[in-house]
Amino acid sequence: MARMPRFLLSHRQTTYHVISRTALDGYPLGDQEKSLLLGIMQNLSAVYFCQVLGFCLMGNHFHLLVTMLPENEITDQEVQASFKQRYGDEYTLMPGQIPFYRQKWTSLSEYVKEIKQTFTRVYNKKRGRKGTFWAERFKSLIVEKGETLINCLAYIDLNPIRANLVDKPEDYRWSSLGYRFRSHRKETFLSWNLGLEEYNVDSSQERLRLYREFVYARGGIDTGKGKVLEGVPLPECVERFIQRTRFFTEAGIIGSREFVRQGFEHFRDLIQPKRERRPHKIHGLEQTYSLKRLT
Repeated sequence: MARMPRFLLSHRQTTYHVISRTALDGYPLGDQEKSLLLGIMQNLSAVYFCQVLGFCLMGNHFHLLVTMLPENEITDQEVQASFKQRYGDEYTLMPGQIPFYRQKWTSLSEYVKEIKQTFTRVYNKKRGRKGTFWAERFKSLIVEKGETLINCLAYIDLNPIRANLVDKPEDYRWSSLGYRFRSHRKETFLSWNLGLEEYNVDSSQERLRLYREFVYARGGIDTGKGKVLEGVPLPECVERFIQRTRFFTEAGIIGSREFVRQGFEHFRDLIQPKRERRPHKIHGLEQTYSLKRLT
């Protein structure tokens, strides 16, 4: 059976939650491998026309929250600057090549493919092996900015807590929250463009404080001891959030009712539904709906 094409919106800025798993047994992504993968993501995010909002690198998979910019917003000069960033002064970009690189560097598929292929090439060379490292093609879902987006980001940063790897989410080095806490230099890799007014403050420390409080509240984490509350019933809002987080990986589109409805109309010809499909209400996430992913 032919695979269903991805839900991709190339005509406007679109945020995607990307998930990709390894094909190897166990947990092949150790500390060195995670550092390598993070470095590749950082380097390519400076070439591709995107804004990375969050990430989490686990032992056998990774999460990436990224906004891709559309081709029509990218100037020739910006393409030339990305070409120089990618290839240095060794190669010259010809005018006729600009449309090709503009299309390539605004493509989510190309971006994630290059991350994974670059990692596999280095990983295999270091270990003298051949073959694939990653499992089936990556999953991606469209996420509306605003409340839906920050909930998705919190879900991503809470992965190490759910896996019992750390007591506090910011203690995990290979997540966006941990990265923000450890980044003492001017932030250039991660964006705060969440679509929420409260995160438009000038102080990066204030943005980080607000977001950390949000993550702790969503994860039911004791801000005093920094641990998930043990033996204490979680508040209903926390319990419902934990139960509903699967929609951040299993849906095709997630957001407000109107956002999901518009997405369905945009992809109607691609989906070719036999019946009208309505946005599915996600209980536990206020005013949040989803369109089920098709396989």
